[in-house]
Amino acid sequence: MSIDGVPVVTEAFPRTVRLVTTARLRAAVLTPLVDNEDELAVLSEIEGATSSRLMAQDRGIAGLAANELVYDVPHAPFINASFAYAKPQQPNRFNGADRGAWYAALDVATCISEVGYHLTNMLADAGDFNATVEYAEMFCSLAGEFLDLRQVPGHPSLEPDPVKAYPVGNAIAESARATGLNGIIYPSVRHPGGTCIVALRPAAVQSVRQGAVYRMIWKGDPAPLIEGPL
Repeated sequence: MSIDGVPVVTEAFPRTVRLVTTARLRAAVLTPLVDNEDELAVLSEIEGATSSRLMAQDRGIAGLAANELVYDVPHAPFINASFAYAKPQQPNRFNGADRGAWYAALDVATCISEVGYHLTNMLADAGDFNATVEYAEMFCSLAGEFLDLRQVPGHPSLEPDPVKAYPVGNAIAESARATGLNGIIYPSVRHPGGTCIVALRPAAVQSVRQGAVYRMIWKGDPAPLIEGPL
């Protein structure tokens, strides 16, 4: 079986890694401002009115139905958030403006290269290569049927230029999801020799657990210093 000339394979990855900013691992910044459970309930109601993840879990949002999300599993909020939060003005390689995805790799070095590339571009846009950010490893297992772009390394969705690659990647990802596939395996564009996997549906993300923390430091240069594991 194939989709648009890309083979479909059945694979099992016992441990993949995704980097999540450590800010998402901390308690809500408004929590210290409340004094009791009643005030916390009000805070939660306010958050629910503005949080894409909570709205998606409650009633669904454009491009993502509530029954697609996961509940009562470890780190369910992280899984659901990766699909509920998308960037309308900045689609990613295999997801568009109204639906996110879970991007992971087979090793943390690939994750650091991929995340570092995008953060460096953001700093370049801001005109200031001075920043310190920390990311935590989130491990998960992925298994099932996937499109395998490792067998088609010249596919246009793997172009380094997002303007050329992302529309093609979004189209093939939509075809894969519509066909019932769990995701796409592809060679890393930012880390030669690395392998990435994007899960296109929340239920594909299994056994999530936290790993070590890594720190990226920019000191006036586009190439960050990497500290970790911490």
